[in-house]
Amino acid sequence: MRIKKGDTVYIRTGSDRGKTGRVLWVDTAKNRILVEGVARRKKHQRPSQKNPKGGLVTKETSIHISNVALYNASLGKPTKFTSKVIDEGGAKHRVRICKKTGEEV
Repeated sequence: MRIKKGDTVYIRTGSDRGKTGRVLWVDTAKNRILVEGVARRKKHQRPSQKNPKGGLVTKETSIHISNVALYNASLGKPTKFTSKVIDEGGAKHRVRICKKTGEEV
């Protein structure tokens, strides 16, 4: 999977199209991610010990990973990325590199 927790992503489709946000978690089995401040839905919550008042609670819901693109802050827009394997002192690391600027993410 190319998108990881903590990445900044751009929403390409849906009601939140054009927004950017930070990835809170990634579900690799279902190819879904949770983005901060995006895809917020209201849920009716019945009273409980944690929430004695109950009522409407606004929560973020997951969105499919195909609806987002990695966001490059230096360009100010979403761009395509590629991965490259770098050998540092005998240890190999996979690094994501922006195709337009050539800088590391």
